[in-house]
Amino acid sequence: MSSRKEYSSEIGIPESVKTSFERNLLNIEGPQGTTSRIFAHPRIIISLESNKIMLKTLGNVSKREKKMLNTFEAHIKNMVNGVVKSYNYKLKICSGHFPMTVSIDKDHLLIKNFLGEKIPRKAKIIKNVKVTVNGDIINVSSVDKELAGKMSSIIEQSTRITNKDRRRFMDGIWMIEKGVQNG
Repeated sequence: MSSRKEYSSEIGIPESVKTSFERNLLNIEGPQGTTSRIFAHPRIIISLESNKIMLKTLGNVSKREKKMLNTFEAHIKNMVNGVVKSYNYKLKICSGHFPMTVSIDKDHLLIKNFLGEKIPRKAKIIKNVKVTVNGDIINVSSVDKELAGKMSSIIEQSTRITNKDRRRFMDGIWMIEKGVQNG
């Protein structure tokens, strides 16, 4: 037996953040940048008030709609946090066997001399993500939490090693820290 009732939620918006919602597209603009996302569900209504985003279900709904409402709420909170304080991931360059060189070339991150390879490995930098290299630390930052995480994983996967003993060959680029940075 599932309980059926109405669910609602509200998300507070800081004064420095501007929001707009039309045709299922939510735009959020803040001091760090702008982000947008489509929120479409037939049983969930999103509305904007003066400094709140209201989420409400239509009529009596099941647990599935409650789960979707909570998912929408989490995504919107991440969007608001991202435009106030952008998301920052730090990755460390670890090279034990061969000295590895990492640099940025236009829209690619180049990894040269990884395990003595002659052809450099490349990681394409995603649009709306800022990547910087400082010594042996790579900083990835974005107002979108998903894009920052995706870029970090692309960089990690670009130095993936196969057919070698991972206990001995620990070379690569590894995530060491993630979170929000104060803007």
